[in-house]
Amino acid sequence: MTVRSLLTDDLLARIHARAAGYDRDNAFFTEDLAELTEAGYLAALVPEEFGGAGLSLREVVREQQRLAAAAPATALGVNMHLVWTGVAKAMHERGLDFLDTVLTEAGAGEVFGFAISEAGNDLVLFGSRTEAAPQADGGYAFTGTKIFTSLSPAWTRLSVFGLDTVSEDAPKLVHAFIEREAPGYRILSDWDTLGMRATQSNTTVLEGVVAPAERIFRRLPPGPTADPLVFGIFANFELLLAAVYTGLGARALELGVAAAKRRTSMKNDGKPYSSDPDIRWKVAEAAIAQDSLAPQIESLARDVDDRVDHGAQWFPKLVGAKVRATETARFVVDQAIRVSGGSSYTAGAELSRLYRDVLAGMFHPSDDESAHSTVANAWLGPIA
Repeated sequence: MTVRSLLTDDLLARIHARAAGYDRDNAFFTEDLAELTEAGYLAALVPEEFGGAGLSLREVVREQQRLAAAAPATALGVNMHLVWTGVAKAMHERGLDFLDTVLTEAGAGEVFGFAISEAGNDLVLFGSRTEAAPQADGGYAFTGTKIFTSLSPAWTRLSVFGLDTVSEDAPKLVHAFIEREAPGYRILSDWDTLGMRATQSNTTVLEGVVAPAERIFRRLPPGPTADPLVFGIFANFELLLAAVYTGLGARALELGVAAAKRRTSMKNDGKPYSSDPDIRWKVAEAAIAQDSLAPQIESLARDVDDRVDHGAQWFPKLVGAKVRATETARFVVDQAIRVSGGSSYTAGAELSRLYRDVLAGMFHPSDDESAHSTVANAWLGPIA
């Protein structure tokens, strides 16, 4: 298979050169987004008949690893748009057209944001603290607070969902898109975090913002469901997220290797640290861990593309890939810092930024506890 790419080495070099400044200034990756848009990257997963590049998920998880190696926060921010285009692509390929509007609009240049997370909601997709109030014309008014809304300065379409408790068939979780021009919401300027600062994932306060009937794309019962939308979100979110942290880990390993070759030891007659058995062990241990990630992510992405049926094992495979990627990235960064020495502790060091960025991995769904519960239920069945 010929693997296509939209990200040139020159583009990635420019993005990498801006990453430290975005982090230092706690600024959105405006220039990166403009260049990625010009390169057609935001339409990477959009099929050609909808005006996109028509790349497969397998190809895009590779691209996201390369982008994350250059600038993890930029890759993570773009991820949220790619998730929705990936979900829409997966639904379209399975004969479902309820998200074809996403493909049409993304192909025309619209930017999609992802407003799912809520403080204290560990049900994630299976419950919501946000009120979805039905309107006479078939639309819904949403009232609630969404956190970690990446792409806050740039999205033009935002996915929201909330709980309808009053309709005849209630309760129902209502999924919809709102447009940036719609009244009834506020974006707070509260993204002042340890890492992944350029994502500008500000809190979004929904104050009765209305999604019209044509923007309501799914109503589902609360709790786990076999609806294809849930599979589409999990598959694209978990694999694209895993790709970002895998790319981050790859860059950390690269920096650790360079440091081991550059640093010299007075204790060992000026030889480079790459000759020290302890340093060699740390680099090898990191490389062994890192080497296992990309093949698994690519394999699962190919299975999504090819519509392979893993049945009840799909969700354990997906959450396992996410947890393994994020936890391994933390380990690889830690090893790279140990190899690199005290210079990596300075605020301006790239490894220092990667160390802060990689910590965000533990907060993305599925978190460690949820993932282990999913895998345990798949293998052992529910608790009796």
